[in-house]
Amino acid sequence: MSFLNSLLRATNFRSPLLRTLVPSVGAAFAIQAAFAVPSILAQSERFYDLSGSLTHLTVIALSLYLPALRARAAGGAPLQLPSLLEPFTNPSGAALNWRQVALSGAAAIWTIRLGSYLFQRITQQGSDSRFDEIKKSPPKFFAAWMAQATWVSLVLMPVVALNSVPAAALASAGALVGLTDALGLGLYAGGLGFEVVADRQKSRWMAEKKAKQHDEEFMTRGLWSTSQFPNYFGESTLWTGIATLAAGALASKPAQAALGFGGLGGRLGVAALAAVSPLFTTFLLLKVSGVPLSEKKYDKRYGDRKDYQQWKKNTPRLVPELEQFRALCKGHVVLGLMLKLLNADVWDFLDLSGLVYRQGVDTGFDNHEDMRTNKTVKIAPMSLLRA
Repeated sequence: MSFLNSLLRATNFRSPLLRTLVPSVGAAFAIQAAFAVPSILAQSERFYDLSGSLTHLTVIALSLYLPALRARAAGGAPLQLPSLLEPFTNPSGAALNWRQVALSGAAAIWTIRLGSYLFQRITQQGSDSRFDEIKKSPPKFFAAWMAQATWVSLVLMPVVALNSVPAAALASAGALVGLTDALGLGLYAGGLGFEVVADRQKSRWMAEKKAKQHDEEFMTRGLWSTSQFPNYFGESTLWTGIATLAAGALASKPAQAALGFGGLGGRLGVAALAAVSPLFTTFLLLKVSGVPLSEKKYDKRYGDRKDYQQWKKNTPRLVPELEQFRALCKGHVVLGLMLKLLNADVWDFLDLSGLVYRQGVDTGFDNHEDMRTNKTVKIAPMSLLRA
């Protein structure tokens, strides 16, 4: 505990943003290093994805509870973590703002859902072919763990930045639920629903193929008929929602004053903090991994087939065409709700802004042994190293 107190005192910067950002990023690298050392010695990637999920959850929790930890370190009083329900039941007296709890919870839900799947997958398969060569080289393997720490730090930047603002400042920002709050939550809910539905459709298709219930080589059903990468689009949307809510809250005058920012420069600065996550992921996906690697792989395998050429020509690369999606939503409760959340204006914004990103899920042109080889944010740095 004395080490923790010393660390908190060493990072007790005047800026609320630095007081939260530096320990959170430091924790991400420390956790990854702690997992990296034994994994390198054992030449095992078994806990790579699990450690990524644990790092995500730790950074989220640390950024949320740092004020309470600092109060405990300064006064020596018993540690009392703030209630996660009070911001909704008694906003005026809560130690946290509802936006901080909601955004942290949204990021945690995504992490738990994806992390549990990935750990279950490697437990069943026993190994991950992406690491076959990298784990033989300690420097390269260590770099992979550090790349994951960097990824966690950047993708959670909107959450960490929002959690650095005192709750009182966010509470005095104006309306209880503003436009960017509603838009951000709507995008998150719609994107998560899109991702879940696409994943379930893919899993069902693969199971049916394995059971020889069909002989289709191309996954073109459901959402996969509206986009070549529907899972990419779903995750793009949900993280854009998180960034939207964070940017709106951070741009308010009380939040700007609390962070020591002001004027146009301050608003642009917090917008940049919120945009770091989608912009970095977009670069990895569109220029390094994800779409380029998948397209190269499948063009080589199926490029001479007319049905593949037609599918690629007629199916949007990432953002589904609205009319196709509307037709698909008929009679589907979840998709129908998503259609209400994701109206045409929002879709146009996503298409024009370029905030289309997601770390790697295959497009469905594989046999069952290639099932979702590249799904999560932890894998993009690995794609970079492998490339």
